[in-house]
Parts: sequence; structure tokens; C-alpha cells
Amino acid sequence: MDALTNANKATSPITRCGLTPMAIPEAVNAQKGVSVEYAPDPDKRWYVLRASYGREILAEQLLIQSGVYAYVPKRYTYIEVKGRPKKVLQCLIANIVFAYLIPRQAMMFVRNNDPDEPSPAPQLSEFLSFYYNHFVEGENWRNPPLTIPEHEMLNFIRATCTNDENLLMLQGGDFHYKTDDEVEVICGQFKGVRGRVIRARGQQRVLVALTALNCLCATAYIPTPFLQKI
Repeated sequence: MDALTNANKATSPITRCGLTPMAIPEAVNAQKGVSVEYAPDPDKRWYVLRASYGREILAEQLLIQSGVYAYVPKRYTYIEVKGRPKKVLQCLIANIVFAYLIPRQAMMFVRNNDPDEPSPAPQLSEFLSFYYNHFVEGENWRNPPLTIPEHEMLNFIRATCTNDENLLMLQGGDFHYKTDDEVEVICGQFKGVRGRVIRARGQQRVLVALTALNCLCATAYIPTPFLQKI
């Protein structure tokens, strides 16, 4: 991810083995990725934002340049270019951007109408909108913007910031649970990820969920010795 070079806000880094040290938004560029290092703030929430016209990467970059912790999950995949396979990074969830914001900031980036407090990135409001929670009633009978609990979001970032080409987005019929127990990955590139053990596409994986978004993501293959029951 592109980032502010002077942003050094992390106070409680979550470490892992097997990965290059990375941070939100301290990473130097998109090729170096992100991590779960940032300063928790009780007034902030992880907002789910929708970027139109496939502009989620642009939205991520503009948010980070404005000093916001933003995250777009990606994975490597192969495309054919002039008859040869080429490895490229693609978004894992189309049109979705996660941003760590206080409510006032969220309104400024999405639809700022206050001339006394201009948006740090006014072009964002042209293609960025809230993803609304249709299961909760907010003020004036309107659905509030959807947010993700912090523990779920950090777990999801741990699972997806590897950009592993074998990450899977799943639906209910695409897998089956192996046990009812929750486990933690204790070794390898997915160390620290928590979830339930599943079998999908013939391999043992750990399933990570963003409940409010109805999003199910599975890690790459994880051997049994790498798992510990919680």
C-alpha cells in the first residue's frame, strides 16, 4: 500500500513469523503490503466503504495519503499476457474498502457538505459511498453505515495480508467444517489467525468470517501440527 512516510503511529504491533514487517499505513508501497500494526482508538470504527467503477485501489491510496488507516484485501493470481502467464495482485472483494475512522471523518470522506471543514480528499466523495447495515435501524429510520468489530477485522487482516494466491472467498456450500472447535494458527505465514477448521477444494484450511458483511474467507492449506485448539 502507498503510505505516508512520516506516519509512525503503531503502538501495539501484532507480530507474526514468516512475513516481512509491514504496517498500516507505514508500508512504503503496494508491493510490500500491510500488517496489523496501528494505534487502537476507542472512538474509531472499521467502516466498510463501497468504491464504484472498480476504484477500490485508488480509494485506498487516497485515504492513506490523507492519514487514514485503510485496507483492501488482495491476492496474487495469474493472467495470460501475450500467451504467457503473469502473476498480478487482484482485489479479493470487489469494490470494497475498509477504513479506520471516527464517524465525522467517515462523513467527510464520503459526502462532505461542510464548507468550513473541507474533505482532505474531495475526489473520494465522487465514487466512495457507505455500505449500509440493513439489519439495524439507525436515526430517522435509516440504516447506519456498516462497521466491522475490531477483533474480526484484525483477524481478517492477518489472514489476507499475505496476498497468498490460494486464499479463497467462499459461500456456505463450498466447504464443510471438520470440527466445532475454534483454533489458532501457531506457525507459518498465517500465524495468529483464528477460526474454524474446514475442508475446501480438497485441502484443510482455517475459515475467517466478517459476520456483518456475510464474508467468508479461507486461508491456504494449513497442516494439523500448525493448529492449536483455543
